[in-house]
Formats: sequence, C-alpha cells, structure tokens
Amino acid sequence: MYYDKFYPFYTTYADPTILGGEKLQEKEFEMMKTYYPETARKIQEKVEEECQLLDYEGSRLYDEYPDKFMLHHLYRRIRDELEPEMAAQEMPGGFLDDLIQVLLYQEISRRRCRRHRCRRYF
Repeated sequence: MYYDKFYPFYTTYADPTILGGEKLQEKEFEMMKTYYPETARKIQEKVEEECQLLDYEGSRLYDEYPDKFMLHHLYRRIRDELEPEMAAQEMPGGFLDDLIQVLLYQEISRRRCRRHRCRRYF
C-alpha cells in the first residue's frame, strides 16, 4: 500500500498528555510529602537517599521479583542509620520498623513504576 503523504509511525501512538500527567503526579506527591509529620519526613528523606544510590541500570530494585533479603537488608541499613535520632522519640513497639518498611516499599514501587512507565487506566 502506498501513501502520497508521509505519515510517521510514532505519531499513531503519541499522547501528549502522558508526560504532563506524570509531572502533575510527581508535583502532587512532593506537595503531599510536605504534610508528613517530622519523623516520617526524616525517614522519607533517608529512604529516598538510599534508593537514589541504588537507582541505576541493572539495579536489584528493578528485578521482576525483588529479593526479600535484599529489601530487608536495605530496611535494616536505614533503621541503623536513623536509630540514634529516633531513640529519643517514644513509639509503640515495632511501629517505627513498620513505618520505615512501608515508606521504603512505597518509594521502590514509585521508582519501579516511573522506570517502567506504568500508568493507571480507569
């Protein structure tokens, strides 16, 4: 089949709203992080710092099935670095550990989605 006018293949799948949607989502996420309590904000900053160190091509964060031991090791490293700061604050048993794990897994999930360009479809 021959067409008189050139029509590039990549324009058939172009959706100019995708990049804008991702930027909007990142902006909203940053805004919501400002509402975190001080303890959660410190933990989130440390989690982002550790994930940034592991954010490279071929990283274990982006394995199809991340290793549970690796995630536990990363959580323990973050906890050990935050322990002197958090010792003064009294928290119910295990709550700090749970909070660190939730924030870590959420950050890893966010980075994996951004890397794989996963989007929610309604």
